[in-house]
Amino acid sequence: MIIIFDIEIIEHILISKIKGMVHMNTINHFNKNKSINAVLFIAGKIKTCDFHKTFKILYFSDREHLSKYGRSITGDTYIAMQDGPVPTNLYDIFKSVRGDGYFKDKGNFATFFEVTSWNIINPILEPNLKTLSKTDIEILTSNVEIYGKLSWQEIRDISHDYAWENTSKDRPMKIKDILLEAGNDSSYLDYINMRATISKSF
Repeated sequence: MIIIFDIEIIEHILISKIKGMVHMNTINHFNKNKSINAVLFIAGKIKTCDFHKTFKILYFSDREHLSKYGRSITGDTYIAMQDGPVPTNLYDIFKSVRGDGYFKDKGNFATFFEVTSWNIINPILEPNLKTLSKTDIEILTSNVEIYGKLSWQEIRDISHDYAWENTSKDRPMKIKDILLEAGNDSSYLDYINMRATISKSF
């Protein structure tokens, strides 16, 4: 008997298992609306905005916002992939818009942006800034200015930080490591964990 494996289905199953795993200091509260508008915000300010640059700017922004204010902007879980951190939920959304994801978009996200040339994000709508807080916008703006003009290789190298290095390939990056990379100490990490525990109780 010949068994034919669907690569997309296998990839989906693996990512689903990763998302379902419990890791110390990993917090999952993906905010779909805020994340999509953060993507539109970034893509609207960069001439050619591909998956790679979008993911890295979001990672740097989430890391900084978590460090300063105790929460990330997107709430996504980052996977330590070969070329740097990748937000799993947004990657699924991007692939669905592109047409090769496990879940078909059915026009849900294609109203916000389109994907051309395999990995270029072209915004269709303006970002709804009401979904983003003042600090979200400030940090996104700052990171677009810092990293928006860097080359693919430059931003890749920078994203290979302590948190990425301390994670096995294609595994979730821990909040603990991301905060340590950002310069936070263990007491702040305890505070973040306490907030997450309280949040999950409601």
